[in-house]
Parts: sequence; C-alpha cells; structure tokens
Amino acid sequence: MSTTTRLLVLGVVRLFQPVHGYEVRRELVTWRAQEWASVKPGSIYNALKTLTSDGFLEVVSTDQVGGRPERTTYRLTPAGEDEFRVLLREGWWTVRPVIDPLMGAISFLSLIARTEAIAALEERITQIRGHLRHGEFVIAAHDGTESPHHVREMMRLMDARMASEIGWAEQFLARLRTGEYATLGEPPWHPPGAENTVIASRPRSDRTAELAARNAAPQPRKPARKRARVKRAPQTGAASATAPPSGRRTSSARGTRRRSTR
Repeated sequence: MSTTTRLLVLGVVRLFQPVHGYEVRRELVTWRAQEWASVKPGSIYNALKTLTSDGFLEVVSTDQVGGRPERTTYRLTPAGEDEFRVLLREGWWTVRPVIDPLMGAISFLSLIARTEAIAALEERITQIRGHLRHGEFVIAAHDGTESPHHVREMMRLMDARMASEIGWAEQFLARLRTGEYATLGEPPWHPPGAENTVIASRPRSDRTAELAARNAAPQPRKPARKRARVKRAPQTGAASATAPPSGRRTSSARGTRRRSTR
C-alpha cells in the first residue's frame, strides 16, 4: 500500500467516522483519486483491512440489510490519528518525482521509428492543450457544493504539471528532427565492450546476418615473419670441390675407420 493510499483512506475515515467501507470507496471515487493518486477503487477495501490489522483503524460494528452483504463500520484509533498526522505533514513537506509512464517509453527510444516518435509528441502537445482548456472551465464551474473550494488548487496543480510538458516536448521535437539520438533502424547505443553481448541478445536471424557480415569483411593481414639467413664462409681450391657437406662422411672414410678398428 502506498503512502498516499494510507493518507487518503485514514483521512476519509477521519472526516466521516464512523463510516462504512463502501462510503469510503465512493468518496474517493468522487474525488477521482485514481487519476491523480493511482488509488484503484478495488484496493480501498484491502487498505481498510490492512489498516485495521495494523491497529490504525478499529471496527465499530458490522450490520446487514436484507440480502445485501455485510457492511463494516470503521473509525480511527489513537494510533491511527497519530499516523494520519505524520502522513499529512509528510505530504506537505516532502517532494517526490512524479511517476509518468512516458518515462518508461522514452527509455526505449531506440526501438521506435523517428517519424512515429515525432508524431506521438505532436499529438501529446495537442491533447495537453485541450485538457488545459477543459480544465479552465471545470475550475470556473467549481462552486464548493460537492467538494471544498480548495479542490480548485488540486486541479491547478495538475494542470501546471501537465502544461510544463509542452515546453519540454517542443524542445525534444527539435532535437529529434535534427537527427539527434538513435531510433529504430539506426545504429543502437550499447555500453563499451558489450558489442558481442548485444549481438547475442538479438533474434537468431539478425545475429546470423551480422556475424556473417563481420566474417566477410576483409581482415588485416599480419606481417610475414622473416627467417634469418646464416652466411657461410666461402671455400677455396680443391678443398671446396672435394669436401663433403657438413655432418656427412664419405664411404671411403667410413671404410678406413672400419679397418682401423679390426
């Protein structure tokens, strides 16, 4: 359970206690908490049970009307009041990065065509401008009947964060149009020394083609090793004509040696 979910569930119970779980869920749905806090309606009942087991909520009663399912009524415990105060102050004083699914998509920029990335960014800008225009009418029409007047500031904060994406997207578009960054079909980036690892992670057909292209590329030839030549001293006269090659003996010399040993 996220910190924001804990804060919202404890806060709604504190506002309306004793309160049924269904009423907590309905209240958060009317706040559209699933849009700005990622609180899914189906997770609210689990949050109530978890906060109860943690000692922050207590069950006041359980009743049943007709054939409807049992409804449990909750209220904060003293520990729940302390936890709510801690979470409330933490929410005001803590700055956290906003989770945006676009961040995950940008991390795989090299796997989408440049033309599609440009078209998507252009469409995002158009959608954001339409949302901001719609938000102006929603804020102006908020009269504080269904929710407090300060809810307008929550709307303004969401719009301000969304509007900031326009300036970034326009600069990103300019960089993509000038050919900056690698996209699909272009040489991908990989860490130094990871070239073989990158090839091994690709489909077999791509690996075979790339390795074949590498093997077909001309390889630099190693310089031939030269053997050192030994120069022999020239021989003169009869000795040069009659002397046998080094390491050999003539048949007459062998015969003379045999006779001498008998």
